[in-house]
Amino acid sequence: MLLGLLTLLAGIGQRTIWAPSETFTASAPADAAAAPLTVIDQKLRTLHGGTVKINVQGDGNFMLASGRPDDVAAWVGKTAHNTITGVSEDEKSLQIEHADGEGTAPNPAGSDLWVSNENASGELEYTWTPPADGDWSLLLASDGTKPAPATVSMTFPNDTSTPWAVPLMVLGSLLIVGGIVLALLSARRKNGEGDNGGDSGFAARARARKTQSQDPSSSSKVTMVAAGVAAAVLAASGTAAQAASPSPQPSGSASSPAKEAAGSPVLLDAQFRRILEQVSSATDAGDAAKDAAKLADRVAGPELEIRTQNYKIRSQVGSYEPRMPVRSTKLLTTVVTSDRDWPRSVLAVTQGEGNVVPQILTLVQQSPRENYKLMETTPLQPGTTFPNISRGGTDTLAASDKSGLLYSGEEAMSGLADRLTSADSPFKDKLVEGDSSPYIADTLSYQAEVVKAGENGNFSFTHKVVPESTVVFRTSDGGALVLGRINFGFEGTPKAAGDKLSIGDDAAALAGGKETTTGMVLNFAESMAVYVPPAGSTDPMKLVAATRGLVGASFK
Repeated sequence: MLLGLLTLLAGIGQRTIWAPSETFTASAPADAAAAPLTVIDQKLRTLHGGTVKINVQGDGNFMLASGRPDDVAAWVGKTAHNTITGVSEDEKSLQIEHADGEGTAPNPAGSDLWVSNENASGELEYTWTPPADGDWSLLLASDGTKPAPATVSMTFPNDTSTPWAVPLMVLGSLLIVGGIVLALLSARRKNGEGDNGGDSGFAARARARKTQSQDPSSSSKVTMVAAGVAAAVLAASGTAAQAASPSPQPSGSASSPAKEAAGSPVLLDAQFRRILEQVSSATDAGDAAKDAAKLADRVAGPELEIRTQNYKIRSQVGSYEPRMPVRSTKLLTTVVTSDRDWPRSVLAVTQGEGNVVPQILTLVQQSPRENYKLMETTPLQPGTTFPNISRGGTDTLAASDKSGLLYSGEEAMSGLADRLTSADSPFKDKLVEGDSSPYIADTLSYQAEVVKAGENGNFSFTHKVVPESTVVFRTSDGGALVLGRINFGFEGTPKAAGDKLSIGDDAAALAGGKETTTGMVLNFAESMAVYVPPAGSTDPMKLVAATRGLVGASFK
């Protein structure tokens, strides 16, 4: 009974006074090497299941950002950094690996790679929850030049299972019951010995031996049952204890961050909307002030060139039409690549205030440490439907890649350039536009009229693809949407000595005059989008979106 009581109390104690803590906290060692960046490995978030809480203390301002492991690794690059990789066996210290490298980095705050960016001063309490499915790492830094905060602790959910508690309580109870039964049987035997009458002790012992040899006593039965139950309980306890212990993970099974993120879209919806708002704000500021310097952080390539010249013309010609505004709302759809190499291209289709028709916005991130910039704005042609493209991420193809397509991206853009140049182009029936979308027809008509009306000059027109601007997205039907820039050149030369050629006020603002006797050159940037059917289709390619902007004018 005493042994059972002690065993029962031991089982109860495991559930009460000896119960493990619900959490445990591990801290970074004080002797860790200093580095401008600290990476917290994604596997720590799920190391013990449940929610992980992080405490960071540092001098001054610092930030903690969340991003895909491959994005974090790409941003860190060759910069010296520490990586928190795990927890020591005694669960008191964080394990840190140091990598040598460059001593400083740009300030990571505000990077488009981060899904979230927590700014703090002095101390930060952070609850680590994933923003979406998949793996997520954290990046801790001051400003890229100072050492990252070194006082870091992480609180993890603890294993509170007590696999021995119930078996000990059951076993203890059985032992107590067994002790009571044995005590009762012992008292019964004593009473039986007192009633033997005149039998000698020898005769009584003989009867007792005879009875025992014919039928086991109740005490033996109790003992055997208790032993059997105890063995079964202990066996079950061992199984439970084994099940409660996590199985060791095979070594060498870790994959690279890029492989872990493969197939994940490069931007979540919240990221995209934040980026789009910043792009819209930058273009609004530039448009309002007619100042291209205000565009530099968020606009580049053809769009920066077109808007810069638009501002210059409008500063001299008040009636000149401004570029269509860039709106972050109403956001009609997004196209996000799941190819995780750089450069990365994404699309947004918006139609907000001032957008007569929906507008395709092409955003490109050239490298991990650069933010997305608006490269082109291309209004949809009237009556045109934007192709169906999965919002969960799609493939981007090289311009020369024709796999599964009727034409490659470069073939589509070259065909369009030829189609715009010549009314008799071989692509006349291979690339068409809608009845209410007369961009190609209007271009050909304008060029023919200029040539016909040019009594004093000889005029020629060219449309040439800018190869590096071509971007190709796979559509849901196996086809592709091809976007890019075409340079539209318009040259004129006087027919005879003394003949004069005149240009409009818009071109004059760039050329520095309205008339010339030597010749003139006008340059336009055309932003285009073409749908290419999948291989085997009998349908022609279709012009989806198009616009042009004057970017240059000069005299020969």
